[in-house]
Amino acid sequence: MIRDLSKASDFPHPKSALLAPHQDIELDAMTIRTRFAPSPTGYLHIGGARTALFNWLFARHHGGEYLLRIEDTDRERSTREAVEQILDSLAWLGLSPDEPPVFQAQREARHREIAEALLALGKAYRCWATPEELAEMREKAAAEGRPPRYDRRWRDKEPGPEQAGKPFAIRIKAPLEGETIVPDLVQGEVRVANSELDDMIILRSDGTPTYLHAVVVDDHDMRITHVIRGDDHLTNTFRQCMVYDAMGWHRPHFAHVPLIHGADGAKLSKRHGAVSVLDFREQGFLPDAVNNYLLRLGWGHGDEEFIPRDRAVTLFDIKDVGRAASRMDYAKLTHLNGQYLRLADDDMLTRDVLERLAKRTVLFGTDGAKRLRMLMPFLKERAKTLEELTGASVFAVQDGAPAMEAKAEALLTPEAKARLADLAAFLQTAPWEKQDLDQWLRDYAEVKGIKLGMVAQPLRAALSGSTTSPPIDAVLWALGREEATLRMFAASA
Repeated sequence: MIRDLSKASDFPHPKSALLAPHQDIELDAMTIRTRFAPSPTGYLHIGGARTALFNWLFARHHGGEYLLRIEDTDRERSTREAVEQILDSLAWLGLSPDEPPVFQAQREARHREIAEALLALGKAYRCWATPEELAEMREKAAAEGRPPRYDRRWRDKEPGPEQAGKPFAIRIKAPLEGETIVPDLVQGEVRVANSELDDMIILRSDGTPTYLHAVVVDDHDMRITHVIRGDDHLTNTFRQCMVYDAMGWHRPHFAHVPLIHGADGAKLSKRHGAVSVLDFREQGFLPDAVNNYLLRLGWGHGDEEFIPRDRAVTLFDIKDVGRAASRMDYAKLTHLNGQYLRLADDDMLTRDVLERLAKRTVLFGTDGAKRLRMLMPFLKERAKTLEELTGASVFAVQDGAPAMEAKAEALLTPEAKARLADLAAFLQTAPWEKQDLDQWLRDYAEVKGIKLGMVAQPLRAALSGSTTSPPIDAVLWALGREEATLRMFAASA
């Protein structure tokens, strides 16, 4: 169920408290509440995933609540598919919100209510400036070398008869003197002269709210105590503070986190590699590994690199986030993913690999899934991603002679083939006990007066089609006598 906060009954405070100044509960006395607020105009970027992770961890560390708001006010670019992709990405990462998501577009009536309340308080005004007049202001500012800015012509002006029935925007009255100070939990104290702020539009002439206004109303109604987001929003914060201050609302604590760059220092993009959360899933990364890696991008605890989720909750505080941009290192992520793979549950890995094999249209043998599960403790030791693990698992699930790699095929010399046929005949009658298979191979090599490698390497090639595999005795046991000797005879032909 989607919670519609535009209904008065759903307001976290009585309506009168929302419209009267200085009647909010002190933030420090409230449960800490954070939010992640993506726009559903495309995939969830890995940078957005880190923002969600930091919000989730901060809330969990302080025993608070973590929420999700879908900022879908851009009707032309927002899609249901993007919403589903965001929810899917967050669920995969284990970062689903503690309450049903709030959809910003459903709250327009509430945004208009607050804009009109600001009018009533004398903190905002109607503006009838036409598009042509605004364009003229921009051109004049450019000619004079000034930043384009509305000239406030309607700030203290009463409308005349010619404005009757014409559309108007609502603009907030920016403070004209002094400065706005934001004590940021990451950036430190940040200041801007109020003379640099403009009378921004909070309600457009078509009655729709602007993003900067809607965000403030939503954060207030959702009782957000800490706004943790990318530092590309820092300049927006000073403008949003105008709405908080005009309404007499306590501002949340702000924390603006540096962005993630590529290895070359440029803004992270697809040319650097995967940037979508679901791309990382498809490439075979585990969610715990991705979360661990993202945690270490801009935050750290000494030299610790491997930080499981429970420990991350214990250690994390937003004040420990650095101010410098982080650089994405795919090699480090891959190495870390290998560590998580080796610790992962074998049943879970088997299910995932079987699904990936099915997507590759690999045909399973009758006992393919059983063999894969038997070999999983060994297969995962060599893999760095689930895709690598899947590729290494093909020989285990198929029946019959495996596809042969060139290096493996080179091991099958005439002498090796003859030995494989002899060994296959020997193993057809030898006792087939798991604990004895390795010893049988050693005994065979000793009887033939050759080194074990001269037996094991061609045998590995015959059974797996590769020069690398789990231990030979484990492969023999998983395949079973019939399948193993079939492959040996096939390779010896």
